Amino acid sequence: MISLAGRDILHAWPKFVLTGFGLGLLIGVTLSMAGIYRGMVDDARALLNNSGADLWVVQQDTQGPYAESSSLRDDVVRSLRGLPGVAGAANVTYFTMQVGFEGGEVRAMVVGFEPGQPGEPGYLVAGRHITRSHYEAVADVRTGLALGQRVRVRRHEYTVVGLTRRMVSSGGDPMVFIPLKDAQEAQFLKDNDAILNDRARTATNPSLNRPGVPGLLDAITASQASNHNVNAVLVQVASGLDPEAVAEPIRRWKHLEAYTRTQMEEILIAKLIATSAKQIGMFLVILAIVSAAIVAFIIYTMTLGKIREIAVLKLIGTRNRTIAGMILQQALGLGLIGFVVGKLAATAWAPIFPKYVLLEPGDAVRGFLIVMAICALASTLAIRAALKVDPAEAIGG
Repeated sequence: MISLAGRDILHAWPKFVLTGFGLGLLIGVTLSMAGIYRGMVDDARALLNNSGADLWVVQQDTQGPYAESSSLRDDVVRSLRGLPGVAGAANVTYFTMQVGFEGGEVRAMVVGFEPGQPGEPGYLVAGRHITRSHYEAVADVRTGLALGQRVRVRRHEYTVVGLTRRMVSSGGDPMVFIPLKDAQEAQFLKDNDAILNDRARTATNPSLNRPGVPGLLDAITASQASNHNVNAVLVQVASGLDPEAVAEPIRRWKHLEAYTRTQMEEILIAKLIATSAKQIGMFLVILAIVSAAIVAFIIYTMTLGKIREIAVLKLIGTRNRTIAGMILQQALGLGLIGFVVGKLAATAWAPIFPKYVLLEPGDAVRGFLIVMAICALASTLAIRAALKVDPAEAIGG
């Protein structure tokens, strides 16, 4: 069988190769979009895995602590530790902010945790864990921070003593871990000027500063200067027990929400990133349509450039099926070159993206089949044009 693709490569290879390269870049963008979605899902699962929890206990009627705001008193953890089936429980706080350091700033999720309890970084790639109760931090490597560097969280500076990897929020922001007490102060307490103003208002309030009641004002001021709130309690269930069986008494008797791993994953993936997933899906559909249009136009143009050759083939008795097969072969060859270029491009630029891009082999296989299907479908326009060619054009002027 005469190969139209082979003919183009031999006689007009720059055009064919450049066309395949351009199509490949478009396919690379498509694979990257799929990888971005996979990365978002993997970030959400990594967040749950890194917490080390089986249950997330949060404020009643909320879906916290990642999807919604949640606030609990930190003494709740003591009552949870005494429940049947609870192997361990720890307070934790989460809040996202711009973390400043010498030379710049980075958006990060700041995590307040108790050392040795659920919520602490599971492993380090450099340095050590936090050993002091104040002013030490462990940071994910994607923050760009280095060991010994000082980072500012609200009013205080922390020394980075350890580095970890793949500790990210559901949105892909790297994490900075600090002691729980420091995180409570950073998240819930007001700035110094606001505290002074509140103290002045309290002192001028007759119901809070009553004559003849010594110590009342001091007690109220002290309560305003301390904070005992956390965002969630991370619970570890005893081995062999069903987390749902432990969660049900918490919901019923503690008047709190308790989510299992499956439920929290559904909140993060099916709800929190649902809009982003739909948007990425729309982009994938648009890119597929654009790719089909480009392939159809290119193959149609190449076919029109070989009208005489096709007419000669018809004149010598070549069947329509053979001619259609040659055009289809050309389209599939173009798609194959484009896919190889796109896969290499997506793999090369994936580490440069600010968010994690996960390129799965299964997506590559599905992408290859879709590209071949699109190219085959796009070739139908050129095939129809080729089959309408009059054999007389082979001998015409």
